[in-house]
Amino acid sequence: MADAWMPGARCIRAQSDGGDMAGGAPRVVWLTLGADPRAVSVWSAAQQLKQEGRPCHLVWDPLTGDIAQLLPIVRAGHVLGTPEHLEWAPGQLPHRTAAVNREGRLCVQIGVLGSAREPFTSYQMIGLAAILGWLDSWEIPRRWPAGQPAPFRQLARPRSRALWARGGHFGASQVPECDSIGPGSIDIDHLTRLDASIARELSEPSRTNGAARSYGQARTNGTFHPGPHTPHTLPTGTFSTAGV
Repeated sequence: MADAWMPGARCIRAQSDGGDMAGGAPRVVWLTLGADPRAVSVWSAAQQLKQEGRPCHLVWDPLTGDIAQLLPIVRAGHVLGTPEHLEWAPGQLPHRTAAVNREGRLCVQIGVLGSAREPFTSYQMIGLAAILGWLDSWEIPRRWPAGQPAPFRQLARPRSRALWARGGHFGASQVPECDSIGPGSIDIDHLTRLDASIARELSEPSRTNGAARSYGQARTNGTFHPGPHTPHTLPTGTFSTAGV
């Protein structure tokens, strides 16, 4: 049986969610939180979304692989239709959950520490294999019915209800009833074609819990490589499911 809570993710459980799922094709929505992963930790981002009452399912730092889960996968998230960044004004939040949060047998919302200006697929994306393996266990198809999300500040394609109904993977900018512009021009092939079976070979980063980070080098399949996009280097560690 698939796990409602992702193995290895830190649980920061939200007090409320978007309610029961309404049924239909399962889907995943990738969104950026407008936060620099070099400055904001997964723990602090998850706590802020929790306090604001607009939790997504996962918050992921692709530079370190740190992952927090706020909601079980079988419950609706509450972030679609709200401002897509962590810096928000309370008056901008809707008084009720947008219906799109509940559409599908599953509607997994993954908030990535990053910006639509710099697509997060340019990062090493540490921890991606574990995320995809978990999504695969819930039989969410690795397809992008709406194609690649629009680049930052370029006019997005119409948000098609027909494509949304097919299920699969979407950027927040492709979701009906959602004004988000992220995650920007991510490389969708690079994001979802990774062989999830290598997850066990990837190391887990050190857990930060908001503490200052010390960046080492990226580890991939047991070998070290410098980061492709930045002079910063990345942490190493061992994967643990303690506390889940």
